[in-house]
Amino acid sequence: MNRKIAIITGITGQDGPYLAELLLKKNYKVIGILRESFSINLSNLEYLGIKSKIIFDSCDLTNMVSVINLLNKYQPTEFYNLASQSSVGLSFSKPTETLNFNILSVVNILESIRLINKCIKFYQASSSEMFGSINDLPLTENTVFNPVSPYGISKASAHWIVVNYRRAYGLYTTSGILFNHESILRGDNFIIKKVIKAAIDIKNNKQDILEVGDIDIKRDFGYAPEYVEAMYLMMQNKNPDDYIICSGKSLSLREIIFYIFKHFEIDKNKIVINKNFFRPGEIRDIYGDSTKAKNKLGWNYNLNFLKVIDMIIDEEVGKS
Repeated sequence: MNRKIAIITGITGQDGPYLAELLLKKNYKVIGILRESFSINLSNLEYLGIKSKIIFDSCDLTNMVSVINLLNKYQPTEFYNLASQSSVGLSFSKPTETLNFNILSVVNILESIRLINKCIKFYQASSSEMFGSINDLPLTENTVFNPVSPYGISKASAHWIVVNYRRAYGLYTTSGILFNHESILRGDNFIIKKVIKAAIDIKNNKQDILEVGDIDIKRDFGYAPEYVEAMYLMMQNKNPDDYIICSGKSLSLREIIFYIFKHFEIDKNKIVINKNFFRPGEIRDIYGDSTKAKNKLGWNYNLNFLKVIDMIIDEEVGKS
């Protein structure tokens, strides 16, 4: 049997390294794509000890010729598109950049697959931010999108492009609608890692307070290593489809932050609300239903997120 070849964009983020680790264990040849003109940080891959096992190449996903050359060069069996401008907050200050990259890159990849080899399976990292403010919870694959940020709009547009290429051209395209998921590899600008690192610094007298925005919003949080397993299962299923991947429960940022501060025995008075951090049109509460993924993919998730926080804290303290 020929060895499967997987291309992963967004290889240096949080999910890319965990997905690469999983595919390498399954004897895939993994091609990690780096964005041209960007500084390259391979620390997450080094942390997992898999950097030397991955073939790296660069590709401008906003240039279709570049994508076509990439497909011709490696002839992949699977293409996992995890690359995006992924910060909701940043999307408000850079909407044009967010919309341009997150939409155009997907069109270029899918059109290149259509022209070069329709047998290449394609995975798109969709997002719960596509749903926006919805009062009817839990969210399912049939819930209508109502995005409230440039990031959510870009992801919803890309999602429908993926659906269109599946229906109109018969490509194997699948989307994982992932809700918030965290790990030690998450960037420091994301809320969970930001709070943990701040708590460590406050405990070590390197920082006085933690400034946060609206902490009464609630989100559906999960653990990244288990969520990438769902990505793999989607690509192995006979028929391509779209799946919500989530824990099925929501927690408030207040509960999470207080839990972390209690762990480090830090006074809650060290938490300071800064209204400059509030986002326009903020989603108050969101959680999903992953029944479809459980029934059709055999994916099960039952981790309590406070236990996930404990794991991340242990790893972060071990790194310090």
